[in-house]
Amino acid sequence: MSEKPYKISIENIFEGPMDLLVYLIQKNEVEIKDIPIASITDQFIAYLEMMKYLNIDVAGEFLVMAATLALVKSRMMLPLPPRDGEDAEDPRMEIIRPLMEYLALKASASMLSERHILGEDTFVRKPSPDEIPKKSDCSEEFVEIGLLELYDAFSKILENSVSSHVVDMSDESLSINEKVEELMDLLAEKNELFFHELFSGLSTKVEIIITFLAVLEMVKRSLASIFQHLQDGFIHVRKAEM
Repeated sequence: MSEKPYKISIENIFEGPMDLLVYLIQKNEVEIKDIPIASITDQFIAYLEMMKYLNIDVAGEFLVMAATLALVKSRMMLPLPPRDGEDAEDPRMEIIRPLMEYLALKASASMLSERHILGEDTFVRKPSPDEIPKKSDCSEEFVEIGLLELYDAFSKILENSVSSHVVDMSDESLSINEKVEELMDLLAEKNELFFHELFSGLSTKVEIIITFLAVLEMVKRSLASIFQHLQDGFIHVRKAEM
């Protein structure tokens, strides 16, 4: 029986559209209160288009955010209407206000997650510095990255691929599971591979995309982890410790 076309939900990748928006703001190194709305909107939509291209289901809330960004972008191109005795509100506040609230809630949630709850009102004692294991050289040189950074790396690989024909993800000769097994066999031998190495020798975009989707599947199944070297920026795929 042939494998069905690969399709995963975007909810398995991102917590929500705000995470993608925050990532783009950080990536562009801009202040939240001074968002270049036109550029951020275009990049946000580009990410969604790429996800559709990869057969990833885009949740409705992401489409709502894209529509909101597009609306604010269009309002930014129009002169602000006069208001009696008041300055007209920046149209970007429709995005900035909920974004600030989201970051505040996320910060609070992060603080609470540091507390190890034993009971309703009980917290464990934090270990002393002497009790904390020292980091190995490897952990100091590498940092685990998210899938947004992985998308950026993959998009560059895809742009440099030689084939430009339309991708048919229903090709019966292609199998995500088989590719996962192939990559796991490689990791069983070497334990760790450069991300870009996985695509060397692949001649078509179909093969490149299948390989990337296989990596996503491995991460989703906790079969592998993705790390980036802090000094050279290279991304590594490591076999997960069982």
